[in-house]
Amino acid sequence: MFKRILIANRGEIALRVQRTCRELGIETVAVYSDPDRNARHVREADLAVNIGPGPALESYLSIDKIIDAAKQTGAEAIHPGYGFLSENALFTEACDAADIVFIGPSGSAMRAMGDKVSARLLMEKAGVPVIPGANDIDAEDVDTAMREAERIGYPLMVKAASGGGGRGIRLVHQAKDLESGMRQAGREAQASFGDSTIFLEKYVSPARHIEVQVMADNHGNVRTFGERECSIQRRNQKVLEEAPSIAVTPEIRSRLCEAAVSAAKSCDYRNAGTVEFLMDADGSFYFLEMNARLQVEHPVTELVYGVDLVALQLAVAVGEPLPEHSGLAEPHGWAIEARINGENSYRNFMPDLGLIEHVEFPTGPGVRFDTMLFDGLELPVFYDSLVGKLIVWAEDRELAVRRLRRALHDLIVVGIETNAPFHLALLDHPDFQTGNFHTGWLEASFEMPPLNVTTGESTALVAAAIAATVIESNSSNKSSTSPTTKWLKASRKKAVGLDITSGGSGWHSGIASR
Repeated sequence: MFKRILIANRGEIALRVQRTCRELGIETVAVYSDPDRNARHVREADLAVNIGPGPALESYLSIDKIIDAAKQTGAEAIHPGYGFLSENALFTEACDAADIVFIGPSGSAMRAMGDKVSARLLMEKAGVPVIPGANDIDAEDVDTAMREAERIGYPLMVKAASGGGGRGIRLVHQAKDLESGMRQAGREAQASFGDSTIFLEKYVSPARHIEVQVMADNHGNVRTFGERECSIQRRNQKVLEEAPSIAVTPEIRSRLCEAAVSAAKSCDYRNAGTVEFLMDADGSFYFLEMNARLQVEHPVTELVYGVDLVALQLAVAVGEPLPEHSGLAEPHGWAIEARINGENSYRNFMPDLGLIEHVEFPTGPGVRFDTMLFDGLELPVFYDSLVGKLIVWAEDRELAVRRLRRALHDLIVVGIETNAPFHLALLDHPDFQTGNFHTGWLEASFEMPPLNVTTGESTALVAAAIAATVIESNSSNKSSTSPTTKWLKASRKKAVGLDITSGGSGWHSGIASR
């Protein structure tokens, strides 16, 4: 096994990898930008190297700086986490050139799966179901696109060939909107990926987004760990995931896993990956894409299959074969993950980052909170708004929903808004509780409910705010960072939850989550 690895990432995923390394006796090297100097992943690493200023292009996306940091510290391998350089074939090749093990797939597999058109062709050859579409179209070639669109039929999706993360995608309902959709998708793809090539794909709706976790070693073995339900999405971004899926039967699961194995073998895949499918109402499914890395939502799979996916990644990367029993063969219980973002659920999910004055983590049976938060952390504006992942496990879905609701109530963050109120409202929605949703459901059918506070509750909350202020003024000799002061701030924030400037629609996360 490795003696020392570098983690080319930040935040909760860097901490997640560190924990497994610590259990295995592996030293870790953290890299950090200037704004992340006091981050938890830096403090908990054995060694840490500064790699530049806040903008990701000058730090976490700098291949040369990360390779230099690995060389300086004697790291034998690099774990990329997710995002940043995790699916960059040039990075894997730079690791190879520096004689450093990249903990992930090969550059050739990344290229094969990173280009959506190439991946579609591979899947067709491997016998994996693919959505009808048209490949490799120039974003300016409207005539060709029009002919192909007539063949495919409307509605259809315009997608970036090199896309990912929900960027470079447009839904087109009729021919008159195709040209503008192409140009918008092409511009966004060029800006995000440096490639404006697009392809067309039949729009499958209503459909579920179902993905299968795979792990492949260097000895020809490919193992699957069931499916994850990822249909709760906003702007093509997942916000809540669960395992297993309420819509997947054992027979469908078997077919999904078989297709995922074929997908992995088609490009000689190694290490952890995720094969994503769209599944319609009758259980038919189609290949969507393959993510050549560990996913944000991997914890739900770990909980229902009793496996440490990071530990398996490390074992595979060092050349070990997959163990014969590397986890449960079938899902056990139910797990749900809520992505906790720094954003205001009542103001169109506007990002809200800044100083974390105080945080209280949920605990109790079946609760896991992967986060980088701590009292006094200043959240930088240079990175995304994900601040943690709240995951629960229970014997069945109904109990898992109740457990997640309880854990969300127990989560207290003072200093920024979080989307905890959104998750609580989602869990209470009848469609979510019955599993009656699809990828377009959230934006089409869900609205944040108004906060229902009775007159008596309002009076009690205002009284609590006044009391908190009086107590704080009488305790002015206490430090503003003391536990008492933090709790006063928390109670006052919950009490004065209504933002009167927003006409009653903007509520702080504390009161909205109670």
